[in-house]
Amino acid sequence: MSVNPELVGRTFPPAPPYLVGREKVREFSRAVFATNPIHSDPAAARAAGHADVVAPATFAVVVQEATLAQLLAEPDAGIDFSRVVHGEQKFAYVRPIVAGDELTATLAVTSVKTLGGNAMVTAESTVVDADGQHVVTATSTLVVRGDDA
Repeated sequence: MSVNPELVGRTFPPAPPYLVGREKVREFSRAVFATNPIHSDPAAARAAGHADVVAPATFAVVVQEATLAQLLAEPDAGIDFSRVVHGEQKFAYVRPIVAGDELTATLAVTSVKTLGGNAMVTAESTVVDADGQHVVTATSTLVVRGDDA
């Protein structure tokens, strides 16, 4: 089965809210070698003008993951997860993510392209806080390898 081109324009229901925990931010920061004290020390974060520890820029992928799971589970998508590799990831921030944020993400498929027997699916996850204010847009491109790839 090939990737369904009719996915373009499809928007999925919002994923369940994700409460950003201080320890999750610290763990992620260690994993990605983000050593700035604002990522682990609440006092340093407050001194820099933030309410709590600040997540590294790539932390948004943790919130986005639930939306990508919706796409991958879509019965008519034609996406065989065993053939998926991550092609590209981008983040466009309005403000940093901080511990204590309750974030909700909604995914929209923006592009499906076929190139050399492979499909490239681009999807944007719009992430908002508990007040509905835009925090970040995380854009992923997934490459679905064709049968001959």
